[in-house]
Amino acid sequence: MSDPTTIFQAQKAAFTAALPVAADIRRDRLTRAIALVTENADAFCAAMSADFGHRSREQSMITDILASVLPLRHARRHLGRWMRPERRPVTFPLGLLGGSGRVEYQPKGVVGVIAPWNYPVNLVMAPLAGVLAAGNRAMVKTSEYTPHTAALFDALCPRYFAAEELAFVSGGPETGRAFAALPFDHLLFTGATGIGRHILRAAADNLTPVTLELGGKSPVILGASADIARSTERVVIGKMMNAGQTCLAPDYMLVPEDREDQVVEGLTRAAATMYPRLIDNPDYTAIINDRHHQRLTGWLADARAKGARIETVNPAGEDFAATNSRKMPLHIVRDVTDDMILMQEEIFGPILPLRRYGDIDGAIAEVNRRDRPLGLYYFGSDAAERRRVLDRTVSGGVTLDDVIFHIGQEDLPFGGIGPSGMGAYHGRDGFRTFSHARAIYRQSRLDIAKLAGLKPPYGRATLRAIRQQLGQPRSGAS
Repeated sequence: MSDPTTIFQAQKAAFTAALPVAADIRRDRLTRAIALVTENADAFCAAMSADFGHRSREQSMITDILASVLPLRHARRHLGRWMRPERRPVTFPLGLLGGSGRVEYQPKGVVGVIAPWNYPVNLVMAPLAGVLAAGNRAMVKTSEYTPHTAALFDALCPRYFAAEELAFVSGGPETGRAFAALPFDHLLFTGATGIGRHILRAAADNLTPVTLELGGKSPVILGASADIARSTERVVIGKMMNAGQTCLAPDYMLVPEDREDQVVEGLTRAAATMYPRLIDNPDYTAIINDRHHQRLTGWLADARAKGARIETVNPAGEDFAATNSRKMPLHIVRDVTDDMILMQEEIFGPILPLRRYGDIDGAIAEVNRRDRPLGLYYFGSDAAERRRVLDRTVSGGVTLDDVIFHIGQEDLPFGGIGPSGMGAYHGRDGFRTFSHARAIYRQSRLDIAKLAGLKPPYGRATLRAIRQQLGQPRSGAS
């Protein structure tokens, strides 16, 4: 691996020398990025499965291959429209006198991407859709938790991109710290909130603009009007996808106090139907490593010791302790309290706490007393209640009557707020995040400074212009 500083300097020099970056060059880079993924899809799926100890190939094809290709294709299709300069009105009466204004979206330069381990292809390639569409060069720091996938990127990238266009950097925490400290023109980090704070401090020394996608405890509010069977099935799909190792996975459920038993029954039935067995089930993913498996097991023990009732969905009665597969069944946790670690930290695993509420304002208060989440999910047909939840909560994004799906909409911005992140990308919003919106004003041929009284020596014309702008009558005091 080349030194990251050397790669950065080469990319920076190449970027400056090649300005401006024409649309056909950007489209070509997007096309090559699509080829990188599609032509090596099987190899990527195998690498991800090796990294996890087992990962569903079909899931990887959906969540990492398709979810990478579709944003890249979307950017390539809409690039011409995104690049067009935008005419903007200018201060009256400059427009009438011949002045004009526009915004041109200019590439920033070299963008750094620090990718996580949970979707190690998608959370590299989907951000690159906006980065490359905006005309930038890019450096990507891959996760040390997914070494097989990182090695594959290292091997494949030179076949599709010159190092001055796109390069990958692999390594552990020290490499990550050095990477974040490079004077990028923009830096995108996806990962844990605690690490995000360190990234922000490192970027601050260079005044590097940063986009953070951090996750958090995304709640499900089950309205009194919700269809229990349909709602619980959709929650289980989102919770057990990637074994809960998803930044937008439903983290806890808020359920009407008189419907908790029905909710538990619905969750159990849905999980057992989709995953009648787990250990040898090719559709179900393992926990990424021993440390995370031990973390989740420890959090369950903490909840049990503090009075929680835990219902394990194990329809085939499998002995998970007798295997080393790191497969973990869905655990539904009831009677949870705030002193349990499960209600203090993002879970990132197949554990789902339930909280009861009396009325919808109680559920809203439960959400609002916690950090603002990356996602919020509401199920119910009561339009007034739905509107109240939307108006009275703040979150990065929302999916109604399902979970997670808002991340897959390329024409909606994706990002967090507060502890769940800052900034947004995807589609046009990603193009603009990774572009500099450059204001351009063209002056009239007339001597505007003289007409506006701006040219010294100041006199009556100056006072008259000031009064006009302030809306004062001509006879007003000077």
